[in-house]
Amino acid sequence: MKLTTKGRYAVTAMMDLALHAKLDCVSLVDVAERQKISLAYLEQLFRSLRKAGLVNSVRGAKGGYMLAKEVKQISLADILIAADEKINLACGGSSCSDSTPCLTHGLWTNLSQQFFEFLDSKNLDDLVKSREVQTMATMQDVTQIGNIPVQISK
Repeated sequence: MKLTTKGRYAVTAMMDLALHAKLDCVSLVDVAERQKISLAYLEQLFRSLRKAGLVNSVRGAKGGYMLAKEVKQISLADILIAADEKINLACGGSSCSDSTPCLTHGLWTNLSQQFFEFLDSKNLDDLVKSREVQTMATMQDVTQIGNIPVQISK
């Protein structure tokens, strides 16, 4: 399994939303600027995230998106499934299926289950509280004052 851009961007955008959850709504324009993700791509992703019940949208001038659940209730698996990311490491070759398994089918099926359980055990709260994420989030917010980039001396 290779995590696609869609899955990585969905997790990144949800982390951004979680980091800014204290705001009423977060605009996708702000997320796009902070995370360097295309706004059009984010709009597509957020349709899927909203349909999966992970985010709510608010219309209007002060509208945007907010988490539909508490950060502890949203797992990485939830996000990746909503983004239609395949969490299956099984062979999937033409000569292998559940009904006619190949020699290593059980190995890949078990590994897929363990991988899913790992992703399901990690929630947004776990991720956004990490020191590395907090440091990056602080840098992003400080370096984006309006639309004017500000250089931080290191």
